[in-house]
Parts: sequence; C-alpha cells; structure tokens
Amino acid sequence: MNTTKAAVITSPGNLEILELEMPTLQDGGVLLQVLLTEVCGTDVHLLKGHLPEAPYPLIPGHFAVGRVLETRGEVCDVDGKPIECGEIVTFLDVYGTCGQCWFCQVAHASTKCPNRRVYGITFGLRDGIHGAWSELMYLKPGTRIIPLRGISPETFMGGGCGLVTALHAVERAGVQLADSVVVQGSGPVGVNAALLARMKGAAEVILIGAPQSRLEVGLQFGADHVVDVNTTTPDERVALVRELTEGRGADVVIEATGNPNAIPEGLMMVRDAGVYVVAGQYTDAGDTVINPHQLLNKKHVDVRAVWGIDYSHLHRAIRLMKHRGSEIKWESLISQTYPLSQARTAIEDVSSGRVMKAALAPVQLE
Repeated sequence: MNTTKAAVITSPGNLEILELEMPTLQDGGVLLQVLLTEVCGTDVHLLKGHLPEAPYPLIPGHFAVGRVLETRGEVCDVDGKPIECGEIVTFLDVYGTCGQCWFCQVAHASTKCPNRRVYGITFGLRDGIHGAWSELMYLKPGTRIIPLRGISPETFMGGGCGLVTALHAVERAGVQLADSVVVQGSGPVGVNAALLARMKGAAEVILIGAPQSRLEVGLQFGADHVVDVNTTTPDERVALVRELTEGRGADVVIEATGNPNAIPEGLMMVRDAGVYVVAGQYTDAGDTVINPHQLLNKKHVDVRAVWGIDYSHLHRAIRLMKHRGSEIKWESLISQTYPLSQARTAIEDVSSGRVMKAALAPVQLE
C-alpha cells in the first residue's frame, strides 16, 4: 500500500481527512497498521492551538497499538528480540532522547533532553507519517517497540497515555502509606491517578471534577469521595477537603485538569508542608494568579511538575496492565470507538466531557 488515509490538523481549528503518500522505509524502520489509538487531552489542545511549538500540519496520536506490516532490515524490540511481521505491538511515543546531554547525564531528566521528539505531537507532516491517527504509521529507526503479549489492544488503550502520565505524577508526588490524596480532574489522567494513589497505599482519595458520569467512574477506580465542580464553589471544595482531612488539608494534591485556575485552588487544599504536583498543564491554556506568600512560603509547600514520560513509566504501566488487568478493567474507560472519518466528532466529545475516553480505529477490520 503506497498511500494512507490520515486525520491531519492542518492548522489550529482545522482537521481534515487526507490521502497521503507513504515514504520508503529506512533501514531499521517499521510500517505499522494502526489498529487502535486514542483521543487524549493533548490532542484537544493541539486542535485548539494551545501548544505554540506544534509543527502544523501534523497527524495527532502518540499512543497506539498496531500490527507490524513491514520492516527494513532487522528490527528488534526493547529486549533485543527480532520483531516479526504480523506482531501486535506498541511503542514509546518519545523518540531521539540522546542519553548524553546535560539533562540526560547530570539532571537525570531525559524528558527535557533537547533532542527529544514525540510522535503525534512534535513530529509534523513534513517529517513523515508519524502520528497514529492514520491507517498506516511509520516508526523511525531506533523507536522503542514493545510487543503486546497478554494485553488486548482495548486494555492497553484504555490505560493509554492517561495511565502512564498518572504513573509519573504519582511517582513525583511520593505518595506514602496512609496519605490523604486529592486529585483535581476526573479525566483519564485523574482517574488513573486516583487508582494509583490507592495502589500506593493512600488511606483516603478525593477526586474532584465533572461531569458526574466521570466521577462515578472514579469511584469504581478507587476514589473514596467525589466532588462535582459543577455544583460546588471553590471555597466549598476547599472547605470539604479540609473537613475530610482533620482540618489540615491533604498530604498530596495532584492537578490533572488542564485548567490553570485549578492551581490556586489546589494549593489551598494541600496541607502545610504537603506536596502539590502539577500534571495537567502540558499545553498553554493561559495564566493564573497566586499569592506566593500565602500559598507557597507560608504553607512551606513542595510544588513539583510533570513533563512527559520516559520508557520506565511505559514499562511499569504495561506490567500493571498485564498483571492486574483481570481485576482492573482499564478497557472500561473507553466510552466509544470511532472510525477515522469521525475523528472530529471524537475530539469534540472528549473536549465536552461527553465521553471519558474516545478511541479511534483507523483500520476497519472485517
């Protein structure tokens, strides 16, 4: 097949289904038939133009499951085993981290490596077919490829980037046994953060968000209490958190909303000398105002941020899905699966909160 249909964000606000020519594979390259991908919050922000560095036009989709159709030369998975045509695989969306720069070697922060690129986000169409909202996708030589054995495509995509991002956020938070944890945001990142905080031993997990349908999912995934932002004021939410935490505030608060105004509210919810983790501000949704004396210094609060993931987060997420997938139904987070032709509908449904998670099936298998 020399061409592929792909959903392309040609510029902010504009999404088109285009027929594109596939490039010739380089040595070490992989041609992937995309079986299942997702619409995540980053995709919504990309369509809205909230990531100024985005190289439009681009094909979104940075997490996916696909079938290997073709390789050029020998291609190995992350364990050094040869990849065979027909295998069902996924891949690390991060590409090109050098392992040699100051951020990689000294700061041990590979997510800030200046050579780092991300499929479906910082690769533009001029770079090639490097997003998963496409029937076919080209994985560049050196991409970390992981065979999916014992995990269905639906389970993997139900977890998707939300699970991996939440894992990084909970890791940054340092949740300890018997902690009280507040999660702001009830999308896939927030619900998975609630789940993982519970798995880390939190005694009490409070999930704040909307709509009610998402909050009900949060209860199924480990939240003890849910708070609907549509029926409460910020002052009421802060008061409720303090009431549930012996008046002190939560040991840990994790922001996963994408709304800058959640940050001052979350800082009021965290206890003095607690930890506040910002995970939801991956794109530029605007400014917010805080009083640094009242909300930072006086509280002696530890503020930490999350930027992207590395392979360790994907590795652990896959292990969780493989070994706990029979009891934790990540696939249930997928509210609806859309054909590629309905990509705009899918992104609108995610943006409005009508669905918890939208999956895209670019290839309609018989």
